[in-house]
Amino acid sequence: MNPQLAVMASIRGGVFTRADARASGYHDADIDSLLHSGSWRRIRRGTYAAHRSLMLVTDEVLYLRRIYEVLRAGGPGVFASHQSAAALHALPVWGLDLTRVHVTASDGRSGRLRGVHRHIRDPVGPGLQLWNRLRMASPARAIAEVAATAPPAPAVVLADAAMYAGLVNRRTLNRAVTLLDHGTKRATRVLDQLTGSASIAESRLRFILADAGLPAPSPSPPPDCEPTDPDVSPAEGLWFPDERTVVEFEPRFPFWCEEFEPSVDEPIPEPAVADPDGPQPVEHCWISWTDLADPPTVADRIRTTFTRAARRTGIRHFDLARM
Repeated sequence: MNPQLAVMASIRGGVFTRADARASGYHDADIDSLLHSGSWRRIRRGTYAAHRSLMLVTDEVLYLRRIYEVLRAGGPGVFASHQSAAALHALPVWGLDLTRVHVTASDGRSGRLRGVHRHIRDPVGPGLQLWNRLRMASPARAIAEVAATAPPAPAVVLADAAMYAGLVNRRTLNRAVTLLDHGTKRATRVLDQLTGSASIAESRLRFILADAGLPAPSPSPPPDCEPTDPDVSPAEGLWFPDERTVVEFEPRFPFWCEEFEPSVDEPIPEPAVADPDGPQPVEHCWISWTDLADPPTVADRIRTTFTRAARRTGIRHFDLARM
């Protein structure tokens, strides 16, 4: 079940309709095949559920159901916006405020009332869409709105996930920011910090690195090396060849994107590999998911590891600006 269909299943209490599956990208042949194989099961005519699925009632699930209720009661001129629209697009809402549903309309009273934050914008503006009878801001507009109003770290995670899923690109994000009615400078600063990560954990770690002024990791993966903690597996790593250091972290909450299906004449791209003749790591630094909640400590730990690697290799890095 892809994330879009998971959104509808969350809204409907664990089940979904054939129309939901079609809107989420499944063709009738795919639906019939999944039913025939037992991956999905028929609950009643036109309504299905994933076989042996366990629907956890998380804050995100409750938030999706609340958004759906607000949109149903709001009428045709009310659109989900900000993090509420992002949630409907199946994007991660880590670190964002889920206590209020955000909607945008062209009339009525603005403000917060009974858990709903109503934004008034006349006209409502571009970047609106209707998906499976749900009215919402487009992914680019939702990200721009979050970047203009939310803390930067969750906004960067949200934008990284949308980029990874192919829902947005730099051009669409920049255009959405220029169409904001406020917060343009703040949103632009967020877009300047996008990391190109593949998970929430990696996005948070890269954000901490950039915010602390630490060197950017190499785009190449770390050379093959033994993990520092054999009991912690698998792990992802960022490679700093000049510092001869690998920073490993828990690959928590990977982003989702559709599988790449090349044409017959188009070869599958080979994954990037480390240069076997390049420098080898001499130090490792392990960052857990809980460590990411304390950015100063993470930055200090990585700096200490860089210093330890420099002592072991005899490499000294000079700041030319001070010479």
